[in-house]
Amino acid sequence: MNIQQIYTGCLSEASYFIESNGEAAVIDPIRDTDSYLQIAKEHNASIKYIFETHFHADFVSGHLDLSKQTDATIVYGPETKANFKFHLAKDGEEFKIGNLTLQVIHTPGHTLESTCYLLKDETGKPHAIFTGDTLFVGDVGRPDLSSGNLSKEELASIMYDSIQNKLMSLPDDLIVYPGHGPGSSCGKNLGPETQSTIGTEKQSNYAMLPQTREEFIKAVTKDLTDPPPYFSINAKINKEGYSNLNEVKSKGLHALSLKDFKKQLVNDTVILDTRDPEDFSNGFIPGSVFIGLDGRFAEWAGSLLPFDKPILLICDKGKEEETVIRLARVGFENVEGYLKGGFDTWKKAGEKIDLIINVEADELAMDIPFDDHLIVLDVRKFTEFADGHVKGAVNLPLAEMADVAQIAQLEEDQNIYIQCGAGYRSVIAASLLKRQGYHNLRNVLGGWDKIKEQKSIETEKEANVLN
Repeated sequence: MNIQQIYTGCLSEASYFIESNGEAAVIDPIRDTDSYLQIAKEHNASIKYIFETHFHADFVSGHLDLSKQTDATIVYGPETKANFKFHLAKDGEEFKIGNLTLQVIHTPGHTLESTCYLLKDETGKPHAIFTGDTLFVGDVGRPDLSSGNLSKEELASIMYDSIQNKLMSLPDDLIVYPGHGPGSSCGKNLGPETQSTIGTEKQSNYAMLPQTREEFIKAVTKDLTDPPPYFSINAKINKEGYSNLNEVKSKGLHALSLKDFKKQLVNDTVILDTRDPEDFSNGFIPGSVFIGLDGRFAEWAGSLLPFDKPILLICDKGKEEETVIRLARVGFENVEGYLKGGFDTWKKAGEKIDLIINVEADELAMDIPFDDHLIVLDVRKFTEFADGHVKGAVNLPLAEMADVAQIAQLEEDQNIYIQCGAGYRSVIAASLLKRQGYHNLRNVLGGWDKIKEQKSIETEKEANVLN
């Protein structure tokens, strides 16, 4: 028996490769499938099945491309409807992979088709369960993402039955392999680990503690933030199908001369700069949106960039293909090319550039008492802001800044000091503000991590939200 977890950090997503006696299965593959093909080659195995736990909302699955490459059968659980060929499994149905068996356990609640897969070893003993977005470490999948006209309370009630009637009865030593780890927006507050056991979750997961249906519904639906806007787009793509990744790469990896690049800079074109935050701050093409590859790139791209407008890339040399692939993971097929030579080409040609002024936290501390027009703009999540922030700071979470109307509430005569948790999100926010014509701004290096070390800066926990 061979089980491998393939973890994609910027999506907090776990897919799985299972192999026995030359036969293999992949569970919840991401869109770029090379890693699964490579693992299969290393084990001299053929991929027989592709099991999907549900229609993913936070990334585009690789089920279609992987199936075409391997002739593997795509399997979904009960109540699945899709625009492509797949095997509609029945609750309790079993599939053989070498000497192993995968049993379908239909667990609706996160979505109606949500399904777990119970892995039994050569003797028929339950060994592990792949829970998708039904059960996480310390959490369960949120019930408000995609299932037609059902309310989150109705789906939470269905999830209660799935947990109580299907998962609670499983052996305590059964390994739990979830579909996501910490940072995912598919749950409220996932634990730090990427695997667990049923026994551990019974003891520590709030959703598996003894409780009534009403208590469960209240706990699961409490404090749900709005899901990222691209979730509904990705769920639709996974149901209806998508372009072959090689076609997306061929289109996006078009090296443009400076002349051709400038020709494509029409009103609706988005310039996406994926370099290091410091490099971007020191100089960028005016109007560019910064989202660095070293952070949660795919999630912020999906949340902030349009899916219906052409995108041109500014990348570090050699990072163009990675950028196109990671954008494709969350459904972007509208990349039209990249500037050959990157920002250096633009700069050496003497074209106009913009920059972001970075300041240390101690400089913010010195400026606050003497600048009546100073505003601290905190772009962290509401929950982060509530845990502590600069006194009088205004909270505008980065995810909300895709809405120009939210940004427009800021005054043009304000001196805006932008901060996040550690400094990544604030540079993204600064680029969005610059794009809307706000130039009296500073980026606070190190964000809240450094600000809270400044004893002269007053902090508080009361809310002061921009709305």
